[in-house]
Amino acid sequence: MTPPRARPRIGLLVGRERSFPEALAAEVARRDPRVLLDLPKLKAPRADVRPPYDVLVDRISHEVPSYQPWLKLAALNGTRVVNDPFWRTVDDKFLDAGLAAALGVAVPRTVLLPNKTPAPDVTPDSLRNLDWVDWDALVAELGLPLYLKPHWGGGWRDVSRVTTKEELLAAYDRSGHLTMIAQSEVTWTQYVRCLVIGQTHVRPALWDPRLPHAERYQRASESMPLLEEALEAHVEQQARLLCEALGYDMNTVEFAIHDGVPYAIDFMNSAPDLDLASLGEAHFAWVVEHMAELLLQLARDADAAPLRRWDALLGRPATR
Repeated sequence: MTPPRARPRIGLLVGRERSFPEALAAEVARRDPRVLLDLPKLKAPRADVRPPYDVLVDRISHEVPSYQPWLKLAALNGTRVVNDPFWRTVDDKFLDAGLAAALGVAVPRTVLLPNKTPAPDVTPDSLRNLDWVDWDALVAELGLPLYLKPHWGGGWRDVSRVTTKEELLAAYDRSGHLTMIAQSEVTWTQYVRCLVIGQTHVRPALWDPRLPHAERYQRASESMPLLEEALEAHVEQQARLLCEALGYDMNTVEFAIHDGVPYAIDFMNSAPDLDLASLGEAHFAWVVEHMAELLLQLARDADAAPLRRWDALLGRPATR
């Protein structure tokens, strides 16, 4: 069992954002002044030195890959990392589509594509298992318009909406070394982004991706009707189910509503946009409140870290 520290300690790994980490730190301090909360400073950390944190919140390792091995080392030593650094680095949108379908959650039809440009050391012999795409058959199966997007990533980077086979091929040619997926388009009358904290707390909100970034929550109700109570409850249940399956304690789950059916569009957001300017005051206050509650709960529970395959070898208890 990991021995408790004299004072619980929480570390925040952050980037350019200011409003969320600063508000979170203030809320944690207000709720429990005994808890230490700071920003870790990584200066050539050693593999045999245990990171001095009970909980770490990862908001930036997707942009700074050198943080990822240290977060895994922290998890090895019993630190609870939000979000799980092992799952985060292997998760991808193609797998997520398959997982959602297996869970009974509606998703767009999704196809995995070979890399347009293989790595320099890949020869034709390396591709003997590959059968090249029949583009006419793909268009017939998915329909047009469709979306071409990287299987890993976010922020709409390198995403293309294509309306013809020619546009599809042009977008694919631009993808280079990226691994891409193609997805059918869902025509929607309502679009919902669910804020999910701790795999259990869900706050569904109308969200319009067609609007400027800072207006997508605030003005969504002007462009689409509110969710009926039963549909809202269904969306909450499906968002909770997906995050529980993924193990994400901090996520946003997007649904496009077509004929009353919520289609899961994007739920691979391990460092979701939680900025005050994006969320607006009410959503922002909800996120800060529930994140502070979650972190304090984890920091006080020395056995909250998920079990790993090495725990038995390290003499850790079989149940937590």
